[in-house]
Amino acid sequence: MTDRLPHTLRSDALDNRERIIEAARAVFAVDGLDVPMREVARRAGVAPATLYRRFPTKEMLVTEAFAEQMHACRAVVDEGLADLDPWHGFCLVIEKMCELHARDRGFTAALISTFPNAVDFEARREYALRAIDELARRAKETGRLRPDFVLDDVLLVLMANSGIHATSPTTQVTASRRFAALAISAFQASPDVSPLPPVVRLAPPASVSRRSQAG
Repeated sequence: MTDRLPHTLRSDALDNRERIIEAARAVFAVDGLDVPMREVARRAGVAPATLYRRFPTKEMLVTEAFAEQMHACRAVVDEGLADLDPWHGFCLVIEKMCELHARDRGFTAALISTFPNAVDFEARREYALRAIDELARRAKETGRLRPDFVLDDVLLVLMANSGIHATSPTTQVTASRRFAALAISAFQASPDVSPLPPVVRLAPPASVSRRSQAG
């Protein structure tokens, strides 16, 4: 009996961890990252002390809750980079990123936030932003992407996309696809395109932002 007790405790702790992460994903997806930790604990059916024992800070909870989305984000940008047509790859990234973020409002907030103590999450985020920056550079070289595009414009689109509110997840994604098409149309170069207003810094790492500005 006593030999089985540690394994039971470990199993219970694992179950609590998974319940907390699932609850966090659910509430962050609907209400964003401002949801109190106590509300996450309530949704998970655990005591606040249990939540804080597993995730002492909200940063730890947020980065763990969105780990899968970051992997999906990387897969999207890698698919775009692998496309032999840079403009097509760029459009694919905008479309799929908007859909990914439409399914989970909290992920947009996580992507544009900084988490200094979450080294792995920050590395994945910077990789995704650098990859989009590189894809945009290639698309500009084809003449299809307007020359005054900067990386912050993608973040601006994702922030606006996260503001879409619909009656169901399906409708949300459908509206997001239309919004992505409108954004792509605005990004496309044309002889009579009007210059964009000045760039406003939003959130990407400075190393990426400076290269985008220079491009």
